[in-house]
Amino acid sequence: MIVAEDTAILRQGIVRLLTDAGFDVAAALGEATRLPALVAEHRPDAVLLDIRMPPTHTDEGLRAAAEIRALHPGTGVLLLSQYVETTDTVRALAENPRGFGYLLKERVADIDELGGALRRVAAGGSVLDPQVVDRLLNTPRAPGPLDELTAREREVLGLMAEGRSNDAIARSLVIGAKTVETHVRNIFAKLALETDLHDHRRVRAVLTYLSHRAAF
Repeated sequence: MIVAEDTAILRQGIVRLLTDAGFDVAAALGEATRLPALVAEHRPDAVLLDIRMPPTHTDEGLRAAAEIRALHPGTGVLLLSQYVETTDTVRALAENPRGFGYLLKERVADIDELGGALRRVAAGGSVLDPQVVDRLLNTPRAPGPLDELTAREREVLGLMAEGRSNDAIARSLVIGAKTVETHVRNIFAKLALETDLHDHRRVRAVLTYLSHRAAF
């Protein structure tokens, strides 16, 4: 695990939380320029980094994440931000959501949530902060395949984009697991996602969701 966060106190706190939770933190740094080289050196399962890093505090972290994804596709990347920055984040996620996540910094204090998100992206899953999903759901967009979904199916797909399992979706929506399975099957059918041994349909459904929400 590598942590990149420019605020020293927050960086030290994150490292302490992760270490106490059993993560091996190979490196922690306050800027993004050296991050790709450190990833090449340590080959971590995942990288946790802030979107806004020195020197301009705009998108240095996002650009470093894109470079890491291009050079080390097996390394999970979890972005942190103080703000909901859907445009840039969705553009990056839409390229390939596997092993990619985005959480707001307020989630960092919950080590169970943070640790779960890191393990998910390290395993190739995707994670989106609920507030990011909410922003996406309420952003004006052009007509497209998502319009074929019912309101409940869009809820289920939004929770899938957060990285939730079927059981977690059932608990969140207070419905049965078999009902969730039915909704998921309907989503796959309406998005024309046929069984493909080389491309997991759940990931492809989330990718369709993210790509289409980004078209505004």
